[in-house]
Amino acid sequence: MIRDLRKHEGDIFKGILNISQVKGGNINSCFRLETVNDLYFVKVNTLSNYADLFELEKKGLIFLKETSAFNIPRVISVGSDHELQWIIMTYINGARRKINFWEDYGRTLALMHQNSFESFGLHYNNYIGVLSQQNGKQDNWGAFFRENRILPVLKEAEKKRLLRNEMRHLFDLMLDRVDGLFPKEKPSALHGDLWSGNFMTDSNGQAAIFDPAVYYGHREMDIGMTKLFGGFDQIFYDSYNETFPLEPDWEERVAIANIYPLLVHLVLFGRSYLNQVELALKRFS
Repeated sequence: MIRDLRKHEGDIFKGILNISQVKGGNINSCFRLETVNDLYFVKVNTLSNYADLFELEKKGLIFLKETSAFNIPRVISVGSDHELQWIIMTYINGARRKINFWEDYGRTLALMHQNSFESFGLHYNNYIGVLSQQNGKQDNWGAFFRENRILPVLKEAEKKRLLRNEMRHLFDLMLDRVDGLFPKEKPSALHGDLWSGNFMTDSNGQAAIFDPAVYYGHREMDIGMTKLFGGFDQIFYDSYNETFPLEPDWEERVAIANIYPLLVHLVLFGRSYLNQVELALKRFS
């Protein structure tokens, strides 16, 4: 696989000192490439799977760079041939967290969320994981959440017969009420998949974020994701609220924000997420 890349990316692969496979999720083959000039992070997949996956990842990383002060991997190259596709980016070296890591993380995300746009959505669709994410623009968050987030993934879950019979009724009840469930706010620039596996501590002891699923949406979607798989340190939320206060009772709305990513995980990884989806639905149906 790496041998094939060297045919196309010869300049980057000059002076190789070491290539090692590293963990990078369940989707791609990932490598740490060390050369005499620099360190690189390389993702490889077959071209037949999600042919524009890495081009859209590049766009998402550029979006994060333009809307935030986070350390974002810089894309060196995106390419493909008749079999493979790949993305090569700068390698982020890890280190110990500095003392005010969580405080800075919360503040930096709050400042990113203050970047707004005229509507919810984005001018192109992208992926969350390897599931297509629809970003058609809407003026109303409730309509966007219903039409662009829940219904497309719900259709996939029904196609795979992953839902219990009574759950479609619970979805309909929740979606009928969705306009009143979220507080009215302007669209915010979102990471879109901000769980604990999509950030790391960089060499300066600060948060670096990656694997974007970006769009302009309700900021409680990002906040909800930070709570989904273990949650961030409380200092993160305190710092965020000092910088850009969330509306009252935001913690009560985490469950509805997380119906979308839980539904995505249900489609991608199976029925182990079904009970969490159903419990969240029953709270808001």
